Amino acid sequence: MPDRSAPSDAESISATVDAVFDVVAQSAPDVREGLPGRRATIEGENPSGETQKQADVYADELFESRLGALDGVGTYASEEQPEPIDVGSGLSVCVDPLDGSSNLEPNAAMGTIVAIYDGDLPATGDQLVGAAYVLYGATTTMMAAQESRVTEYVIHPDGQYQVIQEEVTIPEDPSVYGFGGRVPNWVDEFADFAAGVESDPSMKLRYGGAMIGDVNQVLTYGGIFAYPTLETAAEGKLRVQFEGYPVGYIVESAGGASSDGSQSLLDVEKDDLHARTPVYVGNREFVDDVEAALADREQA
Repeated sequence: MPDRSAPSDAESISATVDAVFDVVAQSAPDVREGLPGRRATIEGENPSGETQKQADVYADELFESRLGALDGVGTYASEEQPEPIDVGSGLSVCVDPLDGSSNLEPNAAMGTIVAIYDGDLPATGDQLVGAAYVLYGATTTMMAAQESRVTEYVIHPDGQYQVIQEEVTIPEDPSVYGFGGRVPNWVDEFADFAAGVESDPSMKLRYGGAMIGDVNQVLTYGGIFAYPTLETAAEGKLRVQFEGYPVGYIVESAGGASSDGSQSLLDVEKDDLHARTPVYVGNREFVDDVEAALADREQA
């Protein structure tokens, strides 16, 4: 692993974060163009025990090659690989190369998630220095957070990209929600919370099977996304390093809130690269309410 015992230089870190965002944006059209011929599954599973698509491996190899070649990036890690890869000296970059690859068959939204840490892996939330996600929807967009500011970009087919919204903030009048996991597996306290949200006629269900697409709905319209603790999986499904931390960082930077059910996602500490966590992100009032509901479970 690279030696990071010396103090980090803020200007150098910022430049490296910008360079990572640039590579991710410029690579997005190549990822998108590579999807049609890579819909098939391959033998074996990723480190989280999930079936891989050819597209998962393709996107992973592309990002490893391009991000690993950047000056200032010392470690590359992916959901698709068991261990971090030493690529030089500098920051650690964690990538979910193709979030929602099961949506290839129905041609639904997918994304790429990137987390940048000033620290060795597995890192902690306070070591995040930047995070972004690309959404391959009707258009290709990127939401990038750095230094408590969130910027949205549109990415063109030639890899050029431009700002479409600066200082992104979560709307104060929420209108959407999306909850993952099988409903019969929800714990009672979360089921009660969800029933309360669903009973509000101003709230609309938006759940598409790719976490980052659902989070983007929340950032666009306000509301809440959750992949909760389950009776069958207390830690839920989503990975801390690759999904929990970066999504929490982006949503909190946009003025929203994040939680694992009892604390900010950025305060979660896990000692495994592929460790999971429940995820609740959105407007503060929803996150406070779900934490209160789950606190009742802890006290029972």
